[in-house]
Amino acid sequence: MNRAVVSIGSNIDPRENVRKALAILGERFSVEAVSKFTFTAPVGFLDQPDFLNGAVLLATDLSCEELKGALKGIEKEMGRVNSANKFGPRVIDLDIVVWNGEVTDEDYYSREFLRDAVEEVIEGKKRVS
Repeated sequence: MNRAVVSIGSNIDPRENVRKALAILGERFSVEAVSKFTFTAPVGFLDQPDFLNGAVLLATDLSCEELKGALKGIEKEMGRVNSANKFGPRVIDLDIVVWNGEVTDEDYYSREFLRDAVEEVIEGKKRVS
């Protein structure tokens, strides 16, 4: 069984879209823990609403690449449109941050809110490498 910490973020009707994403993830995966969600200022492109961000710890039989594909499918299902501005507004953003104890997303190192959410969902608040 693989364990993944997945970040969740939204700044378009964020409370509702985070709720929907959590429901979908709960239907399709074993959700072991959910962090608190906090509003954070946008990064990169500042002229947009704040994001609601948090993380979940999932257990899955999927490989990392299969899980990435499944998360992108959920984003599409929820109406996410990929635009030229990768920092622009979004309905939902789902990214694998930690895969089986290894950091896979460099944003972990530069975004305190992300580190806090990851640490919150990892049992015993063990540091990841």
